[in-house]
Amino acid sequence: MDKHIELTYCDFEGFKVLAKNYLNLDSHHLFDPIRCLLEEINMMPAEVAEKLMPNTVTEDGETTCLKSLIQVLKTAKEETRIKAELETRLKAEKDMNERKSNEKKASTIEG
Repeated sequence: MDKHIELTYCDFEGFKVLAKNYLNLDSHHLFDPIRCLLEEINMMPAEVAEKLMPNTVTEDGETTCLKSLIQVLKTAKEETRIKAELETRLKAEKDMNERKSNEKKASTIEG
């Protein structure tokens, strides 16, 4: 039996829960840039949680994890921007090709 499971993207409130669970942090100076990035891109909570799991316990482990998450979010934002630009360019090319094809058909019918 197939079940449809709807998953949501991680928002800032979800991130704060994950940061508390994985890093025992309620606040950090890097939370603001993370908030801004999460508002701009869609990322699953599991992807966020993966970056919040410290590989080793160090004195600045929390900062390292948060910086790693920021880098992943920035990369995802850039990939989203590039994909949108490519889709826009492809649509413009398709529209131009259709217009040329229609003009060619019209000139053939007239001629």
